[in-house]
Amino acid sequence: MSGVITASESSWITPFTGLSPRVFGRLVTELRREGADPVRKGRPWSLPLEDRVLLVAAYWRTNLTLRQLAPLFGISKSAADRIIDDLGPSLALQPRKRFRKDTVLIVDGTLVPTRDHTIAEQSKNYRYSTNHQVVIDADTRLIVLVGRPLPGNRNDCKAWEESGAKAAVGKTMTIADGGYPGTGLVMPHRRRKGEELPDWKQAHNKSHKQVRARVEHVFARMKTWKILRDCRLKGDGVHHAMLGIARLHNLNLAG
Repeated sequence: MSGVITASESSWITPFTGLSPRVFGRLVTELRREGADPVRKGRPWSLPLEDRVLLVAAYWRTNLTLRQLAPLFGISKSAADRIIDDLGPSLALQPRKRFRKDTVLIVDGTLVPTRDHTIAEQSKNYRYSTNHQVVIDADTRLIVLVGRPLPGNRNDCKAWEESGAKAAVGKTMTIADGGYPGTGLVMPHRRRKGEELPDWKQAHNKSHKQVRARVEHVFARMKTWKILRDCRLKGDGVHHAMLGIARLHNLNLAG
């Protein structure tokens, strides 16, 4: 059975990965170098690595069910499921471990509706979701790390520490919104009841808001991947999807 979608036709690559064919080829080369396509015993994969990467990206991008997606690649539903389970973690973004002294980071949490109720909880949007702490470089706008997912009813203060994001960032200057009191992050000035902020604080808040908006722009681009609007994956699947989409986002931004 032959599929409709294949990486050998470059016209399919950009719609499903957000990458140019050139950058997609570089990604596949990196994955091979990282050991994502080892020679294994037994029956070989029904698709080459390029098509398997495209399949995983198409699944994240469209959020089609495997029964819908598998025939487009000419394989069975179970084969598509095995490919996603095997390759999804290999596409994960590796967190940055070192930062320059002048680096400024921005952190914010985003909720991903998640059907696996063992890792999700009802949140402020009344849906079962997971909380993901995303940290970006304020200068390059690249994602530097994504914390472990936590139940959606966990506020950002706790999620910042419990997700591992705080430990990964260390003492690097990090900007956040007003939802992180007591964390030591750089937040906007709060106006006390009955008082007005002085002009310099208002100017600082305006500048802070303009810079912090960059992480919201990153979320908007990430949420074009429909799996982050209704994730059916179980266990670590939602975490792997977030990390994989973060890596593809960075590759697309860097060109």
